[in-house]
Amino acid sequence: MTTAVIFDAFGTLIEIQNRQNPYKWLLRIGSQQGRVTLPSDLRALMALNGGLREAAHLFGIKLSSVQLIELQDMLDCELESIRCFDDAMPAIEHLQGYGIKVGVCSNLAGPYCSRVRSLLPGLDAYSLSAETGALKPDPSMYRSVCDMLDVSPGENLDFERDHVLMIGDSKRCDQYGPRSYGIQGHHLDRKGTGRFQNLIEFTSAIAQGSV
Repeated sequence: MTTAVIFDAFGTLIEIQNRQNPYKWLLRIGSQQGRVTLPSDLRALMALNGGLREAAHLFGIKLSSVQLIELQDMLDCELESIRCFDDAMPAIEHLQGYGIKVGVCSNLAGPYCSRVRSLLPGLDAYSLSAETGALKPDPSMYRSVCDMLDVSPGENLDFERDHVLMIGDSKRCDQYGPRSYGIQGHHLDRKGTGRFQNLIEFTSAIAQGSV
């Protein structure tokens, strides 16, 4: 029997309907000041438990008061536009009705954490990269959410281990990554080409014991 289910957040449970990309604009300002944008910048942002001012300080980017206000307005607009997918809460409630623990494990920048918690209240675990300081697919992220859920995962239905599932829109982070920690990962393909095209299909399969 499934003990716990872990969801990715963005692209799985929630979506940004009005993208403003404030952090991308922050890095562009840095480029204009001569700073070279690095491939590691995105990971650094998502491991930072702070806002735009802290991110600018991290990268050595100087922001005028006007620039900071403009970027903050963009961020606020983007945060306000975040909504749950129609199947998100019904899927969560379906699992909770069976007594299954539910958690979220997501890579995201600091300002998005409170928005995730407000849109997805009452979960058993929130493992968010800006708060943990680690990012998927680092095994420590999966360890973090499992510790919060108080489960010890094992993929092979060993009666001495917990059967823990995860689903998300990234094969690397939500399907293959969790397997490094004994979690049975699944890919959510909302474009309609994978096994699970929505969360109702996924939770129904759990109820039927077919995952």
